[in-house]
Amino acid sequence: MHVGLFTDTFLPIVDGVGRVVFAYAETLSAMKHQVTVSSPMYETGFRGGFPFDLIDYSALRVPTVPQYRMGSPAIDSHYRKRIGMTVLDIAHAHSPFSAGSEALRAGRDKNIPVIGSFHSKYYDDFYKVTKNKTLSKLLVGTVVSFYNRCDQVWAVSSSTAEVLESYGYKGPIVVMPNGVMLRSVNASALEEVEMKYALHDLPMLLFVGQIDWKKNILRVLEAAARLNQEGYLFRLLLAGQGPDEREVSKKVAELGLGDIAFLVGHITSTELLDALYSRASIFTFPSLYDNAPMVVREAAVMATPAVLIRGSSAAEIVSDGKNGFLCRDDSDDLFMVLKEALDDPDRTKSIGRAAQESIPMAWQDIMVRALEQYQALIDSFNYRKKRR
Repeated sequence: MHVGLFTDTFLPIVDGVGRVVFAYAETLSAMKHQVTVSSPMYETGFRGGFPFDLIDYSALRVPTVPQYRMGSPAIDSHYRKRIGMTVLDIAHAHSPFSAGSEALRAGRDKNIPVIGSFHSKYYDDFYKVTKNKTLSKLLVGTVVSFYNRCDQVWAVSSSTAEVLESYGYKGPIVVMPNGVMLRSVNASALEEVEMKYALHDLPMLLFVGQIDWKKNILRVLEAAARLNQEGYLFRLLLAGQGPDEREVSKKVAELGLGDIAFLVGHITSTELLDALYSRASIFTFPSLYDNAPMVVREAAVMATPAVLIRGSSAAEIVSDGKNGFLCRDDSDDLFMVLKEALDDPDRTKSIGRAAQESIPMAWQDIMVRALEQYQALIDSFNYRKKRR
């Protein structure tokens, strides 16, 4: 099968959607399918070694989030020529914006079906930028319009599907969960983490994601401050980059966490990130924004339990006290959960092992399901073409 994956984020950025698209491309290629990825250009120079074709178009930095790129494939003649020569059986868009428009255009030009995957809570993003509810709702309407034009719509979890429905989408939705690469931690990377971040064998709390207040990072910092006040010895590492790095650093200092909490930046090495997950006592991820975060699954691969907000979309895969921890959207309640987890490390490790057994799903298994959906949609689409 010839699969086209259309995305607005890709390597070397390692945000959730970009990593999902990379996993799709890598896994489908390993299963002997031909994959083409369409994305903005994030870097130039030699990029050999991919088992798939990457066709990217000229793009510029997004001023408010400089790790991202934005461009228009319609005005890049070199890109248009290459994508025009590419044979595709199906177009799969992982964003409703430039990537979605380009997938729809490829669908029309090549007369193939288009799938749109819904990943994010776009209303929250729009409102943070515009600070205007009416305008944010209008922009959400354009998102729904994109999915209405797709031949099939996927969501990464049941709660994610409910978010899209709350935006006004009325059609059927296929739930296609995200997978994870099953792997073991590298011993030398563990040693590097221990030395690089001066952990001194202390318990370590970990957050991985955009350094953005929308991720509810304030809850983590305030809970850590309570632990510090209670005399607990630990480290808090926040891995990632984002628009609120300066403000988060300032808050760390205000809360007296300067010698305890550290922003370690954007981790591009998979081995180093795995070592961080493995070394952590608890993965702290109180985000109300994320739908089906990859980071919770990746922590589980390394047998590290996550603490999440009860009732959040991210918490859909966690059973409190069995394969993870849940708390209210309250810094004091998060503090209590972290305190209990640190007070009973054996139980916490047991819950981490349960997370490792129950949460991760191999990308290979997910792609078997995806391919079945791809083929069924292609067959249905081709049947309708013959009937016209």
